[in-house]
Amino acid sequence: MIAQQIGQNLAYINWVVLTGLAVGCFAVVVLGRFRTGATRGYLAFTSFAAAAFAALSYLSDTGLPATTTAGSPIDPDPAFDGARRLALLAFAVLALAYAIAVARGRRAPALAAAAGGAASATILLAALGWGGGFPAALPLLLELVVLALATGGVFAAMVLGHWYLVTTKLPERPLVVLSSALFGLVGLQAVLFVASMALGAGIGAGPFRPLVGPWALFVWLRLLIGLVFPLVVSWAAIQTAKTRSMESATGLLYIDVGAIAAGTILAAGLYFGAGMLA
Repeated sequence: MIAQQIGQNLAYINWVVLTGLAVGCFAVVVLGRFRTGATRGYLAFTSFAAAAFAALSYLSDTGLPATTTAGSPIDPDPAFDGARRLALLAFAVLALAYAIAVARGRRAPALAAAAGGAASATILLAALGWGGGFPAALPLLLELVVLALATGGVFAAMVLGHWYLVTTKLPERPLVVLSSALFGLVGLQAVLFVASMALGAGIGAGPFRPLVGPWALFVWLRLLIGLVFPLVVSWAAIQTAKTRSMESATGLLYIDVGAIAAGTILAAGLYFGAGMLA
């Protein structure tokens, strides 16, 4: 029954992963462009990747089911569908335009702000449509934002690790900053997980009851595979980057990509399958 509930909402889980990759990648581009010395080639490539992920997410959005099956914990509001898709399409186009601008050596802050606004609107409209409107959707909004930054951020960090293998004179600061930000994001997710469990995970359960309930296996996997393990790996990536062991740092970030992506899938599965915020 649990597997069936997750399977019925795979389209939504796929949307969360693709949109997270797009939004998180673009956030790294903005951070790298204005706060670090990341190379122009890397930033342009990552912005292009964000546009590609956003385009895939838009295609997946058009295939989301209009209604959910009986017993589903979510009740999507179709009133937000059109605006969400428009924002997502705008984000894809603006991220592509920004990739071209960066490749040409332009800073284009207004274009970056416009793309960031479209990305923010996409996540906000998704939370409102799937979280029961305002203010009930605020916890889901927070979860979607943090999931997006972590999922796209770790992908972008892994790509940056590869840049060091061909650009040996690149200073270590960009990778250290990005790995540190990633460590902080996963730490924030862990804090939010504990808070959510203490408050009944958004389903009105008793404090920490989801840890022993029917969904306990997925909750524990979310904690151990999606949070604790990435915390350790992200910390190790910071230390290796500081010592310029870039091959080791890149390898660790590869592992981190898998762990954080798995955590995102589990978190989305718990929400769309059981209504739990984790």
